[in-house]
Amino acid sequence: MTFKERVFSGVQPTGNLHLGNYLGAIARFVALQDKFDCIYCVVDMHAITVWQDPTELPPATREVTAAFLASGIDPKKHIVFNQSQVAEHAELAWVFNCVARMGWLNRMTQFKEKAGKDKENASVGLFAYPTLMAADILVYRATHVPVGEDQKQHLELARDIAQKFNNDFDASIKAHGFGEAFFPQPEPLITGPATRIMSLRDGSKKMSKSEPSDYSRINLTDDADTIAQKIRKAKTDPEPLPSEEKGLDPRPEADNLVGIYAALSGVPKAQVLTQFGGAQFSVFKSALVDLAVEKLGPLGGEMKRMVQDPVYIDSVLADGAARAGAIAAETMKAVKDIVGFVRR
Repeated sequence: MTFKERVFSGVQPTGNLHLGNYLGAIARFVALQDKFDCIYCVVDMHAITVWQDPTELPPATREVTAAFLASGIDPKKHIVFNQSQVAEHAELAWVFNCVARMGWLNRMTQFKEKAGKDKENASVGLFAYPTLMAADILVYRATHVPVGEDQKQHLELARDIAQKFNNDFDASIKAHGFGEAFFPQPEPLITGPATRIMSLRDGSKKMSKSEPSDYSRINLTDDADTIAQKIRKAKTDPEPLPSEEKGLDPRPEADNLVGIYAALSGVPKAQVLTQFGGAQFSVFKSALVDLAVEKLGPLGGEMKRMVQDPVYIDSVLADGAARAGAIAAETMKAVKDIVGFVRR
């Protein structure tokens, strides 16, 4: 069966968006607009799998929305909304909870990492997070999902759930006129020279808002002076930059900074090293400062302006939710028929 090509992806509103969120997700969302119909979601239901302060969640949701819009996502041509406004996400997630197997979820490495040693005290929502993610994607019958390396396993699970649903309800799917399969097998989109941005203080750790030092990350709302200071203080090693990519293998901090430059400039790492190979880090960091300030300065300024206008942001989210909800409602009507629910 041929499915209409559609992209779905989301970002959690957990506050303090940083360079890793931008280069690893949001910038790629923008690039996909010219090729696909796109649905971009602020996944606030995922956020509450760990406790969130109810007074902080709304501004964090608006901040992610502002980042989408300031980066260049067009909310008129595409759909931007927050997950909790479309109830079909939760409805389909329950159906998928009954399709997915416990063994599948037990293999999810991200749950083990997030729950840590006290997994018995983790929320059921955190454990079942991947089935909600599958519902997020498949309630729109999306065919492509831009994902980072840490989400590939969850996307594989979404594909498994889609396949098992199609197999379990094969006869009903055909009887209701939906052809050979109701849900597509969503494909991962991993693009760009840098999909995983690491800490500026430790090149072996992913850039994260939870790291104690603010100098470990560049926040999207940092001003030019702060961006420059953080890059100049980023951890490096005493050797000059190599001229070939293989020279970065044993040097995680160098690899990370070259990757950031490559992603911000839209060129491969090899081209960055052709330009800067043999140079000292002082020279390279100065160039990276200029590039980062040029690219991120206007973005941060526009985000700050937008979050001062919550009425506008909320109108974007409401419009997006109405359009997303119309698609999701059609999917859920069909799912209810396929699984045998009596509906109005």
